[in-house]
Amino acid sequence: MTVIGRIHSWDLSTGVDGPGTRFVLFVSGCPLRCLYCANPDTWHMRDGKEATVDEVMAEIEKYRAFITAAGGGVTVTGGEPLLQPAFTGEILRRCKEAGLHTALDSSGFLGARASDELLADTDLVLLDIKSFDVPTYRRLTGGDLRPTLNFATRLGRLGIPMWIRYVLVPGWTDNPDAVEGLAHFVAGLDSVDRVDVLPFHRLGAAKYEALGLPFPLRDTPGPAQDSVQQVRERFRVHGVVAY
Repeated sequence: MTVIGRIHSWDLSTGVDGPGTRFVLFVSGCPLRCLYCANPDTWHMRDGKEATVDEVMAEIEKYRAFITAAGGGVTVTGGEPLLQPAFTGEILRRCKEAGLHTALDSSGFLGARASDELLADTDLVLLDIKSFDVPTYRRLTGGDLRPTLNFATRLGRLGIPMWIRYVLVPGWTDNPDAVEGLAHFVAGLDSVDRVDVLPFHRLGAAKYEALGLPFPLRDTPGPAQDSVQQVRERFRVHGVVAY
Protein backbone atom coordinates (compact mmCIF):
# COMPACT_ATOMS: atom_id res chain seq x y z
CA MET A 1 0.00 0.00 0.00
CA THR A 2 1.30 3.44 -0.94
CA VAL A 3 1.49 5.71 2.09
CA ILE A 4 1.14 9.41 1.29
CA GLY A 5 1.87 12.33 3.58
CA ARG A 6 2.22 16.05 3.37
CA ILE A 7 5.67 17.54 3.82
CA HIS A 8 7.04 21.05 4.04
CA SER A 9 10.68 20.48 3.11
CA TRP A 10 13.87 18.67 4.02
CA ASP A 11 17.34 19.79 5.00
CA LEU A 12 20.70 18.54 6.25
CA SER A 13 21.94 19.52 9.70
CA THR A 14 24.74 18.62 12.07
CA GLY A 15 24.52 18.32 15.84
CA VAL A 16 21.14 19.95 16.46
CA ASP A 17 18.58 17.38 15.31
CA GLY A 18 20.18 14.29 16.79
CA PRO A 19 23.66 12.80 16.67
CA GLY A 20 25.89 13.34 13.65
CA THR A 21 24.80 14.76 10.33
CA ARG A 22 21.07 14.28 9.77
CA PHE A 23 18.64 14.21 6.90
CA VAL A 24 15.84 16.25 8.47
CA LEU A 25 12.33 15.87 7.08
CA PHE A 26 9.86 18.61 7.96
CA VAL A 27 6.29 17.34 7.78
CA SER A 28 3.34 19.71 7.61
CA GLY A 29 0.72 20.32 10.26
CA CYS A 30 0.81 21.07 13.98
CA PRO A 31 -1.98 21.21 16.59
CA LEU A 32 -0.11 23.69 18.83
CA ARG A 33 0.48 27.39 18.29
CA CYS A 34 3.58 28.08 20.35
CA LEU A 35 4.16 31.80 20.78
CA TYR A 36 7.85 31.41 19.94
CA CYS A 37 7.39 29.00 17.02
CA ALA A 38 10.11 29.56 14.41
CA ASN A 39 8.26 27.68 11.66
CA PRO A 40 4.70 29.05 11.30
CA ASP A 41 4.87 27.97 7.66
CA THR A 42 4.53 24.34 8.85
CA TRP A 43 1.32 24.83 10.86
CA HIS A 44 -1.19 23.74 8.22
CA MET A 45 -1.16 20.41 6.41
CA ARG A 46 -2.90 22.04 3.46
CA ASP A 47 0.17 24.18 2.85
CA GLY A 48 2.44 21.16 2.45
CA LYS A 49 3.06 19.15 -0.67
CA GLU A 50 2.02 15.54 -1.11
CA ALA A 51 4.79 12.97 -1.07
CA THR A 52 4.88 9.19 -0.91
CA VAL A 53 7.15 7.31 1.45
CA ASP A 54 8.95 5.93 -1.63
CA GLU A 55 9.68 9.48 -2.83
CA VAL A 56 11.03 10.48 0.58
CA MET A 57 13.19 7.36 0.80
CA ALA A 58 14.58 8.00 -2.68
CA GLU A 59 15.66 11.47 -1.52
CA ILE A 60 17.21 10.07 1.66
CA GLU A 61 19.11 7.46 -0.37
CA LYS A 62 20.94 10.23 -2.25
CA TYR A 63 22.59 11.28 1.02
CA ARG A 64 22.85 7.90 2.71
CA ALA A 65 26.64 7.51 2.36
CA PHE A 66 27.22 11.07 3.56
CA ILE A 67 25.05 10.91 6.66
CA THR A 68 26.19 7.46 7.72
CA ALA A 69 29.86 8.40 7.31
CA ALA A 70 29.20 11.36 9.62
CA GLY A 71 27.57 9.17 12.28
CA GLY A 72 24.13 10.55 11.56
CA GLY A 73 20.76 9.38 10.37
CA VAL A 74 17.25 10.62 9.67
CA THR A 75 15.12 12.92 11.83
CA VAL A 76 11.41 13.43 11.23
CA THR A 77 10.25 16.80 12.55
CA GLY A 78 7.69 19.41 11.64
CA GLY A 79 5.25 20.75 12.35
CA GLU A 80 4.27 17.76 14.43
CA PRO A 81 5.14 14.35 12.93
CA LEU A 82 2.57 12.53 15.04
CA LEU A 83 -0.21 14.44 13.30
CA GLN A 84 0.59 12.03 10.44
CA PRO A 85 1.41 8.85 12.39
CA ALA A 86 1.00 6.37 9.51
CA PHE A 87 3.27 8.38 7.22
CA THR A 88 5.82 9.10 9.93
CA GLY A 89 5.78 5.51 11.17
CA GLU A 90 6.39 4.12 7.70
CA ILE A 91 9.33 6.45 7.10
CA LEU A 92 10.87 5.43 10.42
CA ARG A 93 10.31 1.75 9.61
CA ARG A 94 11.88 2.01 6.17
CA CYS A 95 14.87 3.94 7.54
CA LYS A 96 15.34 1.40 10.31
CA GLU A 97 15.24 -1.45 7.77
CA ALA A 98 17.88 0.43 5.75
CA GLY A 99 20.17 0.53 8.78
CA LEU A 100 19.80 4.26 9.37
CA HIS A 101 19.63 5.82 12.83
CA THR A 102 16.15 7.27 13.35
CA ALA A 103 14.96 10.22 15.42
CA LEU A 104 11.49 11.64 16.06
CA ASP A 105 11.20 15.33 17.01
CA SER A 106 7.89 15.88 18.80
CA SER A 107 6.10 18.06 21.31
CA GLY A 108 4.57 14.89 22.74
CA PHE A 109 1.13 16.49 22.63
CA LEU A 110 -0.03 13.72 20.27
CA GLY A 111 2.12 11.04 21.88
CA ALA A 112 -0.88 8.75 22.27
CA ARG A 113 -0.92 8.44 18.46
CA ALA A 114 2.54 6.86 18.45
CA SER A 115 2.04 3.10 18.30
CA ASP A 116 4.44 0.70 19.99
CA GLU A 117 5.48 -0.34 16.48
CA LEU A 118 6.35 3.24 15.53
CA LEU A 119 8.37 3.67 18.70
CA ALA A 120 10.16 0.36 18.15
CA ASP A 121 11.51 1.87 14.92
CA THR A 122 12.64 5.05 16.71
CA ASP A 123 16.18 5.17 18.06
CA LEU A 124 15.82 8.60 19.67
CA VAL A 125 13.02 10.98 20.59
CA LEU A 126 13.74 14.71 20.70
CA LEU A 127 11.00 15.72 23.12
CA ASP A 128 10.08 19.39 23.37
CA ILE A 129 8.69 20.21 26.80
CA LYS A 130 7.55 23.79 26.46
CA SER A 131 6.89 24.52 30.14
CA PHE A 132 6.33 22.57 33.35
CA ASP A 133 3.73 25.01 34.65
CA VAL A 134 0.26 24.01 33.47
CA PRO A 135 -1.26 27.53 33.05
CA THR A 136 1.90 28.80 31.37
CA TYR A 137 1.95 25.81 29.02
CA ARG A 138 -1.64 26.57 28.02
CA ARG A 139 -0.95 30.25 27.37
CA LEU A 140 2.31 29.50 25.56
CA THR A 141 1.07 26.72 23.27
CA GLY A 142 -2.72 26.62 23.33
CA GLY A 143 -2.54 22.98 24.45
CA ASP A 144 -2.45 20.79 27.54
CA LEU A 145 0.77 19.71 29.25
CA ARG A 146 -0.42 16.33 30.51
CA PRO A 147 -0.17 14.40 27.18
CA THR A 148 3.50 15.37 26.86
CA LEU A 149 4.32 14.23 30.38
CA ASN A 150 2.44 10.97 29.78
CA PHE A 151 4.43 10.43 26.58
CA ALA A 152 7.72 11.12 28.36
CA THR A 153 6.81 8.62 31.07
CA ARG A 154 5.92 6.04 28.45
CA LEU A 155 9.21 6.55 26.61
CA GLY A 156 11.10 6.14 29.86
CA ARG A 157 9.23 2.94 30.63
CA LEU A 158 10.00 1.56 27.17
CA GLY A 159 13.66 2.56 27.47
CA ILE A 160 13.63 4.73 24.35
CA PRO A 161 16.44 7.31 24.50
CA MET A 162 15.33 10.92 24.82
CA TRP A 163 16.88 14.32 24.37
CA ILE A 164 14.66 16.80 26.21
CA ARG A 165 14.44 20.24 24.64
CA TYR A 166 13.53 23.27 26.72
CA VAL A 167 13.33 26.73 25.19
CA LEU A 168 14.21 29.43 27.71
CA VAL A 169 11.95 32.44 27.11
CA PRO A 170 12.32 35.41 29.48
CA GLY A 171 9.12 36.03 31.39
CA TRP A 172 7.62 32.74 30.22
CA THR A 173 9.77 29.68 30.94
CA ASP A 174 12.37 31.04 33.34
CA ASN A 175 10.33 30.67 36.53
CA PRO A 176 12.67 28.91 39.00
CA ASP A 177 9.95 26.73 40.53
CA ALA A 178 8.82 25.50 37.12
CA VAL A 179 12.41 24.76 36.07
CA GLU A 180 13.01 22.91 39.33
CA GLY A 181 9.84 20.88 38.82
CA LEU A 182 10.84 19.91 35.30
CA ALA A 183 14.37 18.99 36.41
CA HIS A 184 12.94 16.74 39.10
CA PHE A 185 10.55 15.12 36.62
CA VAL A 186 13.21 14.55 33.98
CA ALA A 187 15.61 13.07 36.54
CA GLY A 188 12.97 10.43 37.30
CA LEU A 189 12.84 9.20 33.71
CA ASP A 190 15.02 6.19 32.92
CA SER A 191 16.09 6.99 29.36
CA VAL A 192 16.94 10.70 29.18
CA ASP A 193 20.40 11.11 27.66
CA ARG A 194 20.51 14.91 27.91
CA VAL A 195 18.58 18.15 28.19
CA ASP A 196 19.17 20.94 25.69
CA VAL A 197 18.34 24.36 27.15
CA LEU A 198 17.78 26.46 24.05
CA PRO A 199 17.83 30.28 24.27
CA PHE A 200 14.76 31.91 22.74
CA HIS A 201 15.45 33.80 19.51
CA ARG A 202 13.47 35.83 17.00
CA LEU A 203 14.97 34.36 13.83
CA GLY A 204 11.56 33.25 12.57
CA ALA A 205 10.06 36.75 12.70
CA ALA A 206 10.48 37.25 8.95
CA LYS A 207 8.33 34.19 8.27
CA TYR A 208 5.45 35.72 10.25
CA GLU A 209 5.78 38.93 8.28
CA ALA A 210 5.76 37.01 4.99
CA LEU A 211 2.61 35.16 6.07
CA GLY A 212 0.93 38.36 7.23
CA LEU A 213 0.89 37.17 10.83
CA PRO A 214 1.89 39.05 13.98
CA PHE A 215 4.86 37.54 15.84
CA PRO A 216 3.55 37.33 19.44
CA LEU A 217 6.98 37.61 21.08
CA ARG A 218 8.36 40.27 18.77
CA ASP A 219 9.38 42.47 21.71
CA THR A 220 10.69 39.68 23.94
CA PRO A 221 14.49 39.68 24.27
CA GLY A 222 16.64 36.58 24.26
CA PRO A 223 17.76 35.36 27.70
CA ALA A 224 21.01 36.45 29.27
CA GLN A 225 23.75 33.85 29.07
CA ASP A 226 23.91 33.74 32.87
CA SER A 227 20.23 32.77 32.97
CA VAL A 228 20.80 29.97 30.47
CA GLN A 229 23.67 28.62 32.54
CA GLN A 230 21.63 28.79 35.73
CA VAL A 231 18.85 26.72 34.18
CA ARG A 232 21.33 24.16 32.87
CA GLU A 233 22.81 23.95 36.35
CA ARG A 234 19.38 23.17 37.84
CA PHE A 235 19.23 20.08 35.66
CA ARG A 236 22.81 19.11 36.49
CA VAL A 237 22.07 19.32 40.20
CA HIS A 238 19.52 16.55 39.61
CA GLY A 239 22.12 14.43 37.82
CA VAL A 240 20.91 15.23 34.31
CA VAL A 241 23.38 16.10 31.54
CA ALA A 242 22.45 19.56 30.27
CA TYR A 243 23.74 21.68 27.43
